[in-house]
Amino acid sequence: GELPDGAVVPGEDALMADYEISRTTARSALDALKHEGLIVTRQGSRTRVRLFKPLRRHGSKRLSREHWGAGRAIWKIDAGDRNWVPDQVDVSEAVALPHVAAALGLEPGTRVVIRARRFTVDGRPVQLATSYLPASIAAGTQIAQVNTGPGGSYARLADLGFAPAEFAEEIRARMPSPEEIDRLELPPGTPVIALTRRAATAEGVTVELNEMVLDAYAYVLEYSFSA
Repeated sequence: GELPDGAVVPGEDALMADYEISRTTARSALDALKHEGLIVTRQGSRTRVRLFKPLRRHGSKRLSREHWGAGRAIWKIDAGDRNWVPDQVDVSEAVALPHVAAALGLEPGTRVVIRARRFTVDGRPVQLATSYLPASIAAGTQIAQVNTGPGGSYARLADLGFAPAEFAEEIRARMPSPEEIDRLELPPGTPVIALTRRAATAEGVTVELNEMVLDAYAYVLEYSFSA
């Protein structure tokens, strides 16, 4: 608790002098902190403290319809007043990959609108998200723009008559790919949470597949259910 988030961590030489220990012991101590995710070393920079207050992601409350027209995107529900920014947003249209077409109930070769984003909190990358929506619904609409407007994509789907009425999420933990390590700036050995969500209308039409990758160190996943 004496070293704040981002503070430089004393190196092996300093630890040896301060605690009168061997280099092997000092190195082992630093390695233990790295493995616990408490400190991180970037190539070309010094080792720093990695203290980060986890985001509490409430899986059911955050998708409530009341937030769609609230003038703030759903993902800001997680961060509260913290500085949450979609710092990378790419919108495109392409033929759906086989697993995407299957999840959306589309015929092979059907085109989809793809929204790929990276989100940061307090300047730190915490989540990658790629949404796939049928082009027959989303192409040419504000959903296909970088800025989807107040309430986000779900509010725009509601405007188009395709309001999501049911969500299903699948969650698993795994180790990240090299690209994910780079984009999320993950320390060695940090796992990720792979979260896939499908959104469907009251008529059973699947209108979105969202594939998310979360820094497991940065999140607490919370769900509540009625008995």
